[in-house]
Amino acid sequence: MARPSEVAVALNRFGLGARPEDEAPADPKSWLLAQFESYDANPAVFSGAPDSATLGDGYAETMLEAKGADADAKMAARKTARQEAQALYRDEVDMRARAALATSTPFVERLVHFWSNHFAISAEKPQLTLIAGAFEREAIRPHVLGRFEDMLLAAVRHPAMLLYLDQVRSIGPNSRFANRAAKRGGKRKPGINENLAREIMELHTLGVRSGYSQADVTEFALALTGFSTGRARERDQAGAFTFRPGLHEPGERTIMGKTYDQSGKRQALAVLGDLAAAEATATHIAAKLARHFIADEPPAAVVTRLAEAFRRSKGDLVAVYHALIDSPEAWQPAAAKFKTPWEWTISALRGLGRSDIGKPRLAPLLNQLGQPVWRPRSPAGYDDVAGSWAAPDALVRRVEAAQRLAAQSDDVDPRDLARKLFAGSLNELTVAEVDRAESRRTGIALLLVSPDFQRR
Repeated sequence: MARPSEVAVALNRFGLGARPEDEAPADPKSWLLAQFESYDANPAVFSGAPDSATLGDGYAETMLEAKGADADAKMAARKTARQEAQALYRDEVDMRARAALATSTPFVERLVHFWSNHFAISAEKPQLTLIAGAFEREAIRPHVLGRFEDMLLAAVRHPAMLLYLDQVRSIGPNSRFANRAAKRGGKRKPGINENLAREIMELHTLGVRSGYSQADVTEFALALTGFSTGRARERDQAGAFTFRPGLHEPGERTIMGKTYDQSGKRQALAVLGDLAAAEATATHIAAKLARHFIADEPPAAVVTRLAEAFRRSKGDLVAVYHALIDSPEAWQPAAAKFKTPWEWTISALRGLGRSDIGKPRLAPLLNQLGQPVWRPRSPAGYDDVAGSWAAPDALVRRVEAAQRLAAQSDDVDPRDLARKLFAGSLNELTVAEVDRAESRRTGIALLLVSPDFQRR
């Protein structure tokens, strides 16, 4: 029989929080491993969600229609497009949350959220407001149990990433396009944009201070020229990856001491393959996973173990997850991780037995709590350490949200709920506070803001 602390770790640290109707897993490790077999990359909640190609075509059509209109009509069309994009964004956030509430594979669902933040894009840009949800469904969810290189390629070639990091503006200075522009005598000389190359090396693969130089970033950016999306006038291609040979910088590239003499898009693909398999990438990914699941400052032994699993399996992510589950450090009873606003909200809704979002909708609530979905301030994504989320004003907003959620759950007995959610491992002080609550509503709110519930 599993110890209560191990059950609580499986449900709350690896999972998304317990649901009152769920039976506690008899064997927590087996319960986690079994989720790899039953994960559904495209659950029913996403069945009506539009893909990025459809959304891109619709946006392109709107822009083309507005192009020939007068100034007022053009402004009205753009306003309508923004409003529709915002409405779709809110729907996408709710769909993501419903998937998290209903899932029977919460460990894998947590991994989807982890990788989506690793390959962060921001829905602040108008076109990305439309396709932020599609990016996660298309680039992250299908690869969360696959090879890291496949997920990297899917993320880097997705229109959301290409638009977010301005890759669509990157042009080889000696490309056919640039040469034609020079002959025309234009004032602006086409050039490369290094954003995508830099973030791939710094954030997605090698990590900072891992041995690459500014010259390597520039060479990689030249190799990536031609990676783009369909243009508005290209019907059926506006939301898809496109390689544009005319923008590609000709010639071989030397990156971190290795020469790449491939032509066209094969050159960047070869570089991406080497970055995915690099020693530094294994360590970088291992450190981020250990920080997410174990502690803000993860034990060095765990990082080494996960990195070795990454290298030995050639980036097979399931092998890395196995190493994580097998790490004794991951099963320490003390909850070291402070929940982000997203994690706290989803675990609260799951704990209250909610299968739907209700009111308020998730997008404005997460905005209030300081973590709007798919809207981090930088390509680094949201921080994964307590210092970013445990400020006094943030905790006050969390208390207010807990009170609102508790007000919608008057039929729930907080003492019974506490026992179910923590498998009998709840701190005695929290139990006493909930017992002494003057009403069910107050008891639920106290439980949701207790140190036990705010950590995992």
